[in-house]
Amino acid sequence: MSDEITETSAASVPAPIEGMGTFAEDGTYTPRVITDSDLGGLSIDEAYNATMVTVDDGQLVEGKVVKIDFDEVLLDIGFKSEGVIPSRELSIRNDVDPNEVVTLGETIEALVLTKEDKEGRLVLSKKRAQYERAWGNIEKIKEEEGMVKGLVIEVVKGGLIVDIGLRGFLPASLVELRRVRDLDPYIGQEVEAKIIELDKNRNNVVLSRRAWLEETQKEQREEFLDNLKSGEKRSGVVSSVVNFGAFVDLGGMDGLIHVSELSWKHVEHPNDVVQVGDEVEVQVLEVDLDRERISLSLKATQQDPWQEFASAHQVGELVYGRVTKLVPFGSFVQVGDSIEGLVHISEMSAHHIELPEQVVTPGEELWVKIIDLDLQRRRISLSIKQAAEGGIVAAEYQEHFGEHAFDDTGTYIGGTSDGGDYNAEEVWAEYYEEEKVKDEAAAAVANDAALADDAPAEATEEDVAEVVEEAAEVVEEDVAEVVEEAAEVVEEDVAEVVEEAAEVVEEDVAEVVEEAAEVVEEAAEAEATEEA
Repeated sequence: MSDEITETSAASVPAPIEGMGTFAEDGTYTPRVITDSDLGGLSIDEAYNATMVTVDDGQLVEGKVVKIDFDEVLLDIGFKSEGVIPSRELSIRNDVDPNEVVTLGETIEALVLTKEDKEGRLVLSKKRAQYERAWGNIEKIKEEEGMVKGLVIEVVKGGLIVDIGLRGFLPASLVELRRVRDLDPYIGQEVEAKIIELDKNRNNVVLSRRAWLEETQKEQREEFLDNLKSGEKRSGVVSSVVNFGAFVDLGGMDGLIHVSELSWKHVEHPNDVVQVGDEVEVQVLEVDLDRERISLSLKATQQDPWQEFASAHQVGELVYGRVTKLVPFGSFVQVGDSIEGLVHISEMSAHHIELPEQVVTPGEELWVKIIDLDLQRRRISLSIKQAAEGGIVAAEYQEHFGEHAFDDTGTYIGGTSDGGDYNAEEVWAEYYEEEKVKDEAAAAVANDAALADDAPAEATEEDVAEVVEEAAEVVEEDVAEVVEEAAEVVEEDVAEVVEEAAEVVEEDVAEVVEEAAEVVEEAAEAEATEEA
């Protein structure tokens, strides 16, 4: 009986559990004895802190996105609290939705901006981490003179912002082979470009797509220039208009039409002649292979008004014109489209005059005679005085007035188809009356001179003085006429020299202005780069 009780008691003692204490036969529990410390000599606080990640400002860390808000993202990097990434530090793009940049549960890399801000938060930046990784690649590509590829994400003052892992600035002048005015269509496009400037301290990366295009299209440009010959005509589209001319896309390269080559007429501004997008036919003036520049002319493809005038008129003809300008030595009269001739002061009246305004006024319309036509120098000498004597009227005016107004030789005789006239007889009568008065005055002077010859030798001192005075007047008039003729020649020669010098200076100034414009543009782009 006692044996059975003993067996029952032994059977009621619980079996020992691994990792736990033990029970005695009487049910007393004895805790497990700890003989080894698994803290490695650390205190409980030290052991707890050892499970946390340590971070420092500027350190790159990895973590999991645990929350996405409209203005920030929380990232678990194993620190005692989640790190905060403000929305502005998520992407190099401005004003983006955090949900478009990261997803919940995604593992991303970030850079520690502040270990603990004034609110005790760990502030991180995904954008800066991206910068750090990208700079290494960018510097390597720059050293190897390679190309980068990225998406155009923004239009800024002076150019574009390209996402190449960081914000790369692509100036407007370097987007294409020629400057592009409208940059908006490039948004969202992927472009390739060459790195031309790199400054990590200023976080500045300047790109050039034009450099990439020039390298990839160098052979095509050389072939295009080789096939382009001076004198040939080409069709193109006006790509841009500047103060000194217009650029035309010839289908491979741009050529410049200088403002002096836009029209036979005087041009105030190139926009008065052409607009961007206009299709034009031009003539190639010069091809500079070394500088890869093409000079074009628009007016060379048009009828030369001087050539046209010279072929339709001849010296001695009468033409109708309008006074455009008065100068000390005469007046200019427009006798055709963009054609002006000079009426020298000596050819304005049959009698001596001091000033051109004594005879004509600007805007006045009148008949003039062509007395010289120099096509090579593009000069026409006209005469109002000789036109008053009559002559053959140019063909276009004969058609205008009708055959009845001219005799068989083409001389203008006036009259109308109904038998009336233009009071031409009265005009000529008045003219002859003036001439008659002049002749009578001249005869009187001659008679006085004859009487003086017949007078006694002891002529008075007053008589001698009178004769000398009259002779001086005659000599003075002759000298004045000679001086005027000489002045006309000198003025024409000086005008020609000034005109040729002006053309040379204009070309030089245009080139200097163009180069200066490029420098100013580069400076503006540099400023825009700093702002970007």
